[in-house]
Amino acid sequence: MLYAMGDVVGYVVIRRCVSGQEALDILKACHSGPTGGHYGANYTARKIFDSGFYWPTIYKDAHDFVTRCDICQRQGKITQRDEMPQNSIQVCEIFDIWGIDFMGRFPSSRETSTYS
Repeated sequence: MLYAMGDVVGYVVIRRCVSGQEALDILKACHSGPTGGHYGANYTARKIFDSGFYWPTIYKDAHDFVTRCDICQRQGKITQRDEMPQNSIQVCEIFDIWGIDFMGRFPSSRETSTYS
């Protein structure tokens, strides 16, 4: 069993090298399995890396797999006309609108009632 090591932000990452049918099974699981989501080739390859696997032609194989995926090819790309409009969300903290004034004790009324 071979392992590939890489350095990711100061950590050593060890991935198991796979080939042949095992690589295709992993590719299928990461692209169209229960957690797949039929994403593009780069995202599918990233999921394989995150799962701890590696093989030298991973990006090429992921690209070939996605271009042959019937569901992905039927879906097509979303055109700009079909996109949802993107509206910015205004973030505002509560005290950007409201204010609190701290005051001392209020003066006494004629009936000697005090308000605090």
